[in-house]
Amino acid sequence: MIDRTGLADFLRRRRESLQPEDVGLPRGRRRRTSGLRREEVAVLCHMSTDYYARLERERGPQPSEQMIAAIAQGLRLSLDERDHLFRLAGQTPPPRGVGSEHIGPGLLRILDRLQDTPAEIVTELGETLRQTPLGIALTGDLTGYSGPARSLGYRWFTDPTTRGLYAPDDHPFLTRMFVSGLRGVATLRGPGSRAAHYVDLLLAESEEFRQVWHDHEVGIRPDEVKHFVHPEVGPLELTCQRLLDPDQSHFLLVYTAVPGSESYEKLQLLSVIGTQALRRTSSGARAGE
Repeated sequence: MIDRTGLADFLRRRRESLQPEDVGLPRGRRRRTSGLRREEVAVLCHMSTDYYARLERERGPQPSEQMIAAIAQGLRLSLDERDHLFRLAGQTPPPRGVGSEHIGPGLLRILDRLQDTPAEIVTELGETLRQTPLGIALTGDLTGYSGPARSLGYRWFTDPTTRGLYAPDDHPFLTRMFVSGLRGVATLRGPGSRAAHYVDLLLAESEEFRQVWHDHEVGIRPDEVKHFVHPEVGPLELTCQRLLDPDQSHFLLVYTAVPGSESYEKLQLLSVIGTQALRRTSSGARAGE
C-alpha cells in the first residue's frame, strides 16, 4: 500500500536538497525556497505542478509506475533512492542494470552542465534517453521513437531517412559497425534479450542486414571522429567522447569540434539556430493554448 506520509516527506526532502544549478536550471532572482520550487520539479518530471503538489500534500490517486519513474529521474535519485520511492508509492521497483532506463544521477549532473554542447545519453542498443538542446539541434529529437525504432542501429536498416545525417562515405563502415555491435550485445545478453529480438526482426526485414550478418564480423568499434551532414549548416566533423556508466550500461556521448575549425564555427551557428527553433516551438505552443 502507498505510504502517503512517507512519500510526501521523502519528495519534499529531496526537492529541498536540490539547487537549480544542480539540475541545469537558472537560479533567477528573489528566490525564497531553500531548494527547488514545486513547479521546477514538475517541469523536470514532465507532469503538472498540481499533480506533483498533491503528492507532497498526501493527496491524489496512487501514482503509476511511469509517474514514479519520471519523478525519480527528475529528482536525480540514485538507484537505492529510486527503489525506496517506488516502495513508498506502493509499487514494485523495476529491475536494475541492463534494460533499466533510469539514468544515474552522476551522468545527469554531467549532462546538465553541457547545455552549450551536443551530448546525449544512450543505452547499449543505441536508444537515446536524454539529449542536450544542442544535441537536439544536431540530430533532431531522438527520444520520441517507440519500440525497436528507438534503436539507431535498427533505424539504420529500416528507415532510409536515418542515413541522411551521416556522410555517404561513412555508410559502409557504419553498416558493418551497427551489425557487429548488435551481434556483440545479443551474444552478451543471450536469447530472449531485447538485442536478440532486434536481430530476429532485422533478419526478417532487411536484406542488407542479412548479408552483413552472415559475414560474422565482431569487435568493430565506432570511430572517434564523426562526419555529420546537417540539413541547415552542412558537413560537420566532430569528435565523440564516450563515458560509460557500467551499472546501467548507459553511455554519455559528447560531440566537440576543434576550436577555430569550420565545424566549430558551424556549431556556434547551430546553437543559435537551435535556440531560435525552440523559441518558435514555445511561441507556437503558447499560441495554441
